[in-house]
Amino acid sequence: MNSAPEYTGPPPQLVANPIEKLEIYRCYMRSPYLSIKHSSYFQVYTELFETYRGKPITFIEIGVQNGGSLFIWREFFGSKARIIGIDLNPAAQKWKADGFEIFIGNQADPKFWHELFAKVGVVDAVLDDGGHTNEQQIVTASQCIPHIADGGILVVEDTHTSYQRDYGNPSRYSFIEWAKKQADTLHSRFPGIQTAYPLFRDSIYSVGFFESIVCFRIDRTRCFESRPTSNGGESISAKDLGRVGTSAAEIGGFATQSAERFPWLRRLPGLRSFKDAVIRNIA
Repeated sequence: MNSAPEYTGPPPQLVANPIEKLEIYRCYMRSPYLSIKHSSYFQVYTELFETYRGKPITFIEIGVQNGGSLFIWREFFGSKARIIGIDLNPAAQKWKADGFEIFIGNQADPKFWHELFAKVGVVDAVLDDGGHTNEQQIVTASQCIPHIADGGILVVEDTHTSYQRDYGNPSRYSFIEWAKKQADTLHSRFPGIQTAYPLFRDSIYSVGFFESIVCFRIDRTRCFESRPTSNGGESISAKDLGRVGTSAAEIGGFATQSAERFPWLRRLPGLRSFKDAVIRNIA
């Protein structure tokens, strides 16, 4: 049985990221109030939020605390942006005097979200920097996605908590596991692929995983079921050899052919487990 080749090159070297050159980092450093961010976040912010700069967007940030991040986003997005802050601490209402919209409520409470969106309407971007527990992150994502405009995004920060014991993880019910299920869901738009979690099949266009951040891109106009196409060009009847030479393909093909010849084999739970075990062993 073939196995993946062992890497024998030099150990990878971590390269210092010149975040000082990023505009979002400069906004961060210029904010007059305290904000604490991990250094890896700024390059992700740039990639995800740059397209919204200078536009009349509605942006929600969950987790206000000392108010520093509100001023970051105001400077970064520009004067056309509507900045909304959400926090559980009533002290956050202080920032209304600076022109921000502030709502006090529990992000783990669906009723809070229902009342919020009834007031603010559809939004363009949501950044969850709240309590970071599984329940908070999952409820927030589930409640916000239906109210994000096409072309908008939901960004969830500090998803490393899905691996930390202080947050009850690792767990099959962690936010990261929930996010993986959304990746399964969008693949169900391919014919014949099914998922047990179809709720956002027609809303989430893509799921992006970064270190400690997950991004959901929302665009219902692009969430259509995929169909095979052809450009009608001339064919030379080339044989597809894409899976030839792989142990998993050979063994999996044998199992599939056997099941087609002897249909009763499909009722044996061990058939799929056998194929899966082969793939896991190779990986």
